[in-house]
Amino acid sequence: MKKFILTILSLSFLITTTVIGQNVQFTGSAKNVVRTGERFNLIYKLNAEGSNFRGPDIKNFNVLTGPHTSQSSSVQIINGKVSRSVEYTFSYVLSAGEEGIFELQPAQVNVDGTIYKSNPVKIQVVKSANQQGQQGSQGNKQGGTTSTDNFKDDVFIRAVVNKRNPMQGEQIVITYKLYYRINISAPEFTKEPSFKGFWKNDLMKDRQSYVQYTENYKGQQYNVAELRKFALFPQRSGKIVIEGADAICQAQVKAKTQQRSRDPFFDNFFNDPFFNRYQTVEIPLSTNSITINISPLPTSNRPGDFSGAVGNFNFNASIDKTELKANEAINLKFTVSGTGNVELVDKINVTFPPDFEVYDPKISKNINTSGNGVSGRKTFEYLIIPRTQGEFKINPVKFSFFDLKKKSYVTLTSPEYIINVAKGDGSQADVAYSGINQADIKYIGSDIRHIKTKGKQLKLIGSFFFGSTLFYVLLIVPIALFILFVIFMKNELKKRSNIALMRNRKATKVAKKRMKQAHLFLKENKKDEFYVEVSQALWGYLSDKFSIPIANLSMETVNETLTNKGVKEETISQFIETLNNCEFARFAPGDSSSKMENIYNESVNIISLIENELK
Repeated sequence: MKKFILTILSLSFLITTTVIGQNVQFTGSAKNVVRTGERFNLIYKLNAEGSNFRGPDIKNFNVLTGPHTSQSSSVQIINGKVSRSVEYTFSYVLSAGEEGIFELQPAQVNVDGTIYKSNPVKIQVVKSANQQGQQGSQGNKQGGTTSTDNFKDDVFIRAVVNKRNPMQGEQIVITYKLYYRINISAPEFTKEPSFKGFWKNDLMKDRQSYVQYTENYKGQQYNVAELRKFALFPQRSGKIVIEGADAICQAQVKAKTQQRSRDPFFDNFFNDPFFNRYQTVEIPLSTNSITINISPLPTSNRPGDFSGAVGNFNFNASIDKTELKANEAINLKFTVSGTGNVELVDKINVTFPPDFEVYDPKISKNINTSGNGVSGRKTFEYLIIPRTQGEFKINPVKFSFFDLKKKSYVTLTSPEYIINVAKGDGSQADVAYSGINQADIKYIGSDIRHIKTKGKQLKLIGSFFFGSTLFYVLLIVPIALFILFVIFMKNELKKRSNIALMRNRKATKVAKKRMKQAHLFLKENKKDEFYVEVSQALWGYLSDKFSIPIANLSMETVNETLTNKGVKEETISQFIETLNNCEFARFAPGDSSSKMENIYNESVNIISLIENELK
């Protein structure tokens, strides 16, 4: 029996050790399919502090830059406990060479003396669109090539800060703005911004859509979308450089066509936007770096209780009672509110009489984030129980901060509280107090033992719980459930790592979301925005459903793919007709509202019809 129990416990220990070891995740990722000559990113992510990164031996690709190392971290303070998470990113920029399927071997990194290996990365290189076009026409006379360098003035990202010379602890706001003058979609950061030396708060983490507006930049009118916005609080003085980040976006651009005849009438006819073909290109973007010069806080007249609060704050205190009996409870509350690094205020220095039993404070916060930065309040609530009678005093509590407007230290003081405690009558042992911390009050009245009227439960002599059937059931069932949980989690992680499968599952949901947005544009009679959203919904549905890059989609590939999946020919024709109607209605004159309504209904019906036939 002892050997059996030891075996079960050893197995449980080994499984637990394996699961804990899996907390460190080191993964590599890149585009599954690239074209010859295309630039793309190879990214390795590590969710722990690592060192001695060793990348793979890259033979079949040209290494343009890398590896670049970036780090992002976040800190949370809950009830005085500090938790920290960190993510390291190692990134390359590669260029595809010859065609074929290539596999990059795992990269390695050292975490606390243990070597971790990433997954291998498999990449397929296919012919570029330019090469395919040259094979299908003489000298590419009917089409044109599109270089992403041609759009550097039409789409780019800028990092903008509201202050470049703050003081230590002063809040600054950095915004990553996407400027564009052409139709774009799917902006995505391939190298997230990192802020070494700053404590950050994401001002857009709960936002469902981008803030968009128009802006005049260097004499040109641009559409602007705010992709990221952070409130930063410098933790040290001196010069800190915020390094640039990398991103990509997809743009729909018109493929250039050359003159087809010498007749001006036919030239104008074929150059009409309806007959011009559009192509989707992927444009790499990089942000500018920003240098922040941080001034130290003055040391003269610095209060002794100053803990680093910088901004504009209020300090309030309240107590629920000052007259009570011994062993009754008091709730004493301190609130810090205002604008600045209020979330970093971690304690209030209070001195209580030695005859008071004091529990750890309950810390609650209400932090507000907006485009202008971070504000809010933080509350420290103390539960106090006087154990003896008498008159006691709680001295005033001081809270000091550096006022940015006055450029000086400010000290706020709470009132002095006189507590009169009368002798307890012994009836307070079972009193339920009204404070929010009443669950923390301990039972005191143990000096009186009441007469028990209920008899004790009896059991047979020689009957023990240890060794019984219930004992073994309770021992084995948790271990079996734990093993099933581990198996379930492994399968779930395997499914989530399959990007194509996840995109396939979410294809219909994403398409419906875009059609919902298109319906809003329809109600507002925004013609261009409506047709762009409907077109992206239709093309994006096929791209996600069948794991085909948008750059590879065309009317031919749509027909071939849906045919291979068993979709009816009339359904395929209807889908292609819907795409053509969308492009035609976008530029055709006439009653735009009725056309938009028809296009919307056709698009919703065809997506539902294809989804039903694929089931």
